[in-house]
Amino acid sequence: MKRPLLLVALLLLIAGCSTASDPDPDPGPGESRWRPRPGVAWQWQLTGRVDTSVDVPVYDIDGFDQSRSVVSALHDKGRKVICYLSTGAWEDWRPDAGEFPESVIGRGNGWEGERWLDIRAVDVLEPLMADRLDMCREKGFDAVEPDNMDGYRNRTGFELTAADQLRYNRLIAELAHERGMSVGLKNDLDQIPELVGDFDFAVNEQCAQYGECGDMKPFVDAGKAVFHVEYELPTSRFCAESRRLRLSSMLKRYELGVWREAC
Repeated sequence: MKRPLLLVALLLLIAGCSTASDPDPDPGPGESRWRPRPGVAWQWQLTGRVDTSVDVPVYDIDGFDQSRSVVSALHDKGRKVICYLSTGAWEDWRPDAGEFPESVIGRGNGWEGERWLDIRAVDVLEPLMADRLDMCREKGFDAVEPDNMDGYRNRTGFELTAADQLRYNRLIAELAHERGMSVGLKNDLDQIPELVGDFDFAVNEQCAQYGECGDMKPFVDAGKAVFHVEYELPTSRFCAESRRLRLSSMLKRYELGVWREAC
């Protein structure tokens, strides 16, 4: 009789360890928002009909294009859902594009129909971004991915400083937190040491291609997920390092459709 009892005990121990290392827990007692942990798998789909069948705990989808019913369908499958928004650039196809005065719209950012915003104009941008975040909350999203959060490092048409960027990024984080949603820092690697405490996770593009994945360490050290994609490198070139750094990494195509190849 000793061997079966030993086997049962071993299985219970393994199950207990698995539960303890759950990388994607729900908020604990007293916590008001979701806090993804390093290593949790994810899907990032910003174009096309959302395929809800990908077996991952986290989805990142477009906040404007996707409906509350899509978010609910993902929740029914046990997924957490991130609302993608551009908070640092104007997009000419969005339904609220006409509400942005020309004075805050700058140079193109390299993507068709997109132009940098003057993030110094907080009096103009804050209510517009608050409305967008209200939309995410009303659709049931758990978190927000605010894009174009590093304008001060680019030719925007405005004299933006690092201090301007810190102030604006913290404003966006505060607006998300006020609505009970977690929020991710998109790229903006140089300001990670100053912003890691303000954000709940990070989203990074191409840190392996540019030799920058080590810069994400403050998030991982703080127990916060780093959602990472590469577009041009095969997985054989970055997955080993991603696993060592505990990044949530995958290969995607630039259009960010359904296709993915995870580490």
